[in-house]
Amino acid sequence: MKVILQQDVQSIGRRGEAHEVAPGYFRNYLQPRGLAVEATSGRVRAQHSHASRTSTREAREVEQTRELAERLSALKLTFNVKVGEQGRMYGSITAKDVADEIKRSADVEVDRHKVVLTEALRSAGEHTVTVKLDHGIDADLKVDLVPEEES
Repeated sequence: MKVILQQDVQSIGRRGEAHEVAPGYFRNYLQPRGLAVEATSGRVRAQHSHASRTSTREAREVEQTRELAERLSALKLTFNVKVGEQGRMYGSITAKDVADEIKRSADVEVDRHKVVLTEALRSAGEHTVTVKLDHGIDADLKVDLVPEEES
């Protein structure tokens, strides 16, 4: 029996896909739980139409994400940091600081959890920070920590 999945089913497939299953499995498991519907010709046509719209939308979203990644990669963030007499920084720059600076300078909202830092930035100089965007696209941006001049 051919069915269209309404939700992801681990042993069969993903939502929106059409699969062949045993009639008893459909009647006793998939249909009562709302996991699948019978694949009639109208539902198959509607599913193909929906799939084409979804793929078009996803392609547009991927292109927008790539453009955003290019914008972020061209960005250079500068932080003025206080340093002690031995040249050591007071405090550190965290993922939250980087996300806030991206919001301020590029007007792009980035979740701090998507900013990849192995550890907080604690030394003056230029660092490369990765920002994980949607669709598996990453943006590498430069972060420059400039020591403040002491008066």
